[in-house]
Amino acid sequence: MELIVLGAGPAYSDRAGSVGASYLLVHNGRALVLDLGQGSFPALARATEPSRLLAVMVSHLHPDHFIDLVPLRHYLRYEFEPPRRVTVHAPTGLARRLDALHDEPGFTAQALDVVELSAGVRSIGPFELEAALVTHNSESYAFRVRADAGARPGFVYSGDCGRADDLRTLVRSGDTLLAEVAFGPGPVPAGAQHLDGPAVGRLAAASGVGRLLLTHLQMGFDPDETIASMRAWYDGDVRFVWPGDRLQV
Repeated sequence: MELIVLGAGPAYSDRAGSVGASYLLVHNGRALVLDLGQGSFPALARATEPSRLLAVMVSHLHPDHFIDLVPLRHYLRYEFEPPRRVTVHAPTGLARRLDALHDEPGFTAQALDVVELSAGVRSIGPFELEAALVTHNSESYAFRVRADAGARPGFVYSGDCGRADDLRTLVRSGDTLLAEVAFGPGPVPAGAQHLDGPAVGRLAAASGVGRLLLTHLQMGFDPDETIASMRAWYDGDVRFVWPGDRLQV
C-alpha cells in the first residue's frame, strides 16, 4: 500500500507550501483519502482521478481536515455530465456545515454521498479500515488501515488527538503510525487537545510501532527538536512527512 502525502500542515503556518492534512492511500489502483484539508485538492487531482476515489474519510469536523471537500464537490459537479459522486465518511453534521457555509441547502448532496462515521471496522474496496474515537473535539476519530484483511502490519493515522493512550486500541506491534505532533517537543498547553513529541514517543515504544511518521507541526516548532524530544523513549525509524512524499506502508 502506498501513502502519498497531499498535505501535512496544521490550521495555519508560515512554512512555504504548507497544505492542510490530507493523506492518499493507494493499493492495486484503488484509492482512499484520509482527510482533505485546505489546499489539498490540487495535489489530489495530480495524484489520482478524484472522481474514482473509493471514499474520503474525515477524522473530525475542523476545517483544516475537511474544507477541500468544497473544490472536490465543485469538480464532481461541473467537470462531468452527468455529475459524478464520491462517498464521504464523516462525523455527524458535515453536510449541514458545508451547506451552511454556502447558505445553500442541498449543496453537499449534489455530488457527495455523506455517510455518518462510527467506531468499528468496515471494508472499503480492498481496504479494511478500523475507526476509533479519540480525544480532540466533540467527535474525532483515528484510523487503522490494512490493504486487505490478511495484511499485517497496518497503517494508523492519529487524526488530531489529545490523549496518546486513545490510540492504543488501534496500534499493533509493527504498525506504521502517522501521528500528529502539533506542539513539537512540548509541552502541550492546557486544554489544547493535541500531542507532542514525548507523548508520541512513549506511545510508539509501548505499542511496538515499526515506523513512526510525524505530521501537523504547528508554526514555530522545529522538526529536529521534536524528533530529539522523543528519543528517550523511541529509538526506531522516525521522520516527518511533507507534501509530495510517497512511501510504502
